[in-house]
Amino acid sequence: MPKTALHTELAPKPVAAYAQGVRAGQFLFLSGQIGIDPASGALVSGGVETETQRVLENLRAVLAAGGASFADVVKMTVYLADMNDFSVFNAVYVGYFEADPPARATVGVVALPRGARIEIDAVALLP
Repeated sequence: MPKTALHTELAPKPVAAYAQGVRAGQFLFLSGQIGIDPASGALVSGGVETETQRVLENLRAVLAAGGASFADVVKMTVYLADMNDFSVFNAVYVGYFEADPPARATVGVVALPRGARIEIDAVALLP
């Protein structure tokens, strides 16, 4: 099965050897996103709430580049630098998945790139 790398200017440019996402058959695999503003290249300020919004908008852009939307997401993994931020993250997250949310794992980690408080990756099944 061939794979195709996804790219959009509406999400941050990769800073290492990875694609924003990869299409393989009917699946999209989205690389982890942190709260980087694609226009400035800087981590957004305002804490985990603002970072979560930016992360989800970055993921939305990569999904769109692959011909999908949040409705097509089947699995997400959330990495939090502080599990005390879970309720704030989750309050933002539910606004993106009001019906039929995907499977999800949330993991506490020691640190994330650039001092981010949250990172999320995703898998989507194309319609």
